Parts: sequence; C-alpha cells; structure tokens
Amino acid sequence: MLGLGLFETILALDGEPVFCERHLARLRGSCARLGWHLELPDLREIIRELLQRNDLTLGRSKIRLAVSGGSGPLHDLALGADHGVWMSASPAAAGSPAPMTTTANLSPWVRNERSPLAGMKCASYAENVVALHHAARLGFAETVFLNTAGHLCEAATANLFLVKNGGLFTPSLESGCLPGITRAVVIELALPLAIPCVQRQLSLQDLHAADELFFTSSIRGLMGVSRFETRTFPCGPVTQALREAWNAETRRKIHS
Repeated sequence: MLGLGLFETILALDGEPVFCERHLARLRGSCARLGWHLELPDLREIIRELLQRNDLTLGRSKIRLAVSGGSGPLHDLALGADHGVWMSASPAAAGSPAPMTTTANLSPWVRNERSPLAGMKCASYAENVVALHHAARLGFAETVFLNTAGHLCEAATANLFLVKNGGLFTPSLESGCLPGITRAVVIELALPLAIPCVQRQLSLQDLHAADELFFTSSIRGLMGVSRFETRTFPCGPVTQALREAWNAETRRKIHS
C-alpha cells in the first residue's frame, strides 16, 4: 500500500537474460540498505523458463523482477511475512529494435540527492511518471533532472552522458543518480576504445556546451539525444562507437 518495494528491469535477447548478475547484485545492495535479508534462488534458469512459457525466445524482451515489502507497521522497514517476489516477461517495445535517438526537456522538478532512497530503483515510480507526462505534453520523449544543488543528475528512465572534445562525462553517483547497469558497462567499454571517461559534477551549461549527448538504459541501450529543449545534437562518433561496443558486449554475454 505504501510503495515500499524494489525492482529491476532486465534485458533478454533470444531468450537469454543480459547482465543478470549485475542486476541481482544491485538489487541485493538495495535490499541491504533497507535491512532486508532476502534469499533468492538461481534466477537465470527461472528467467529462461519464464521467457519460454511466454514465447519470448526470439528478439528483445524485458524481465521485471520486483520485491514488495509486505505488511508491517509504519515505523518498521522489516520484510513482512507476506512480502512478495515475482517476475514478469514482456516484449521490449513489441520486440522492435531499440530507438537510435530520442528527445528530452529539462524537468521543472529536481532530484533529492540526499534522499534515503537516492540510487535505489524503488517501486514508487509516480515522480517519474508525472515528469514524463509533463515532458510528453511538451512534445518530448524523456526528461532530465537536476538535483537540489543544481547539478545534472539523470533522466527519468535513463542515465545521462555528455561528449565534449572526444571525452566522455557523466554525473557521479553523488549526484543522486541511479547506478545504472548500462551506465557501468559503458564506462568500462570506453577504456579499450581509448575514450577518456570522467564522473563528476556537471552543470546545465556543460550539457548545452556538449558535442554529443546520449542516454543509457538496460532495455534501450544507448540512445543519442537528437534534441534537448531547443538545442539539437548530432549522433556523433563517440556515441556510435560506444553503441556498437555495447551491442557487441550484449551479444557476447548471451553466448558466454
């Protein structure tokens, strides 16, 4: 009733989950922050069976793994005896390819980087939904949050990267952003491509001065931002190189 829960959204390619262990590690870390001692079975085989039962063994699908806190008094975070853990499977955007580019505005609301829930993928998603609805009414597909200090944080459903003079920049986790799985993979992939990557405080001015801008998420991968507010951005060489590297890494993971 109170929205006390956590979830993970996991990409599946041809019936195989991608970066599953990373998602489970993040979920366990969030559970630990809430004081939840959650025992999970080996989920990879369960995910494979779930995809098979739903005829989702070809193309792109998404798995949603959710944990509900269950019943209990308001002052007690402990898992209730009736807490739930469940998974659902569905096509990723009707199985179509992930979008190459998207558009975004600046949200009129901010992220609280000092929130006790900062950096966790929480069940209560209403704040994101309201912000996305506002963006859609203005003709944008995504929205970007600043934090209370006025620094760039993240998009409603994705992490944010800037490219300037061939270098890669992304808000540090101190901004309050989610420690995204694809965010972490992209940072790792930048090294062998000789693309310097810096995690630090970034301003709105840094965004407007960027040469390229892209979002990352587990289901959509890398999406170039073609327009932010009135500014247009090219899908430049760094974005393209990292997208190709991410696509290759996801294919490698399902065959390894």
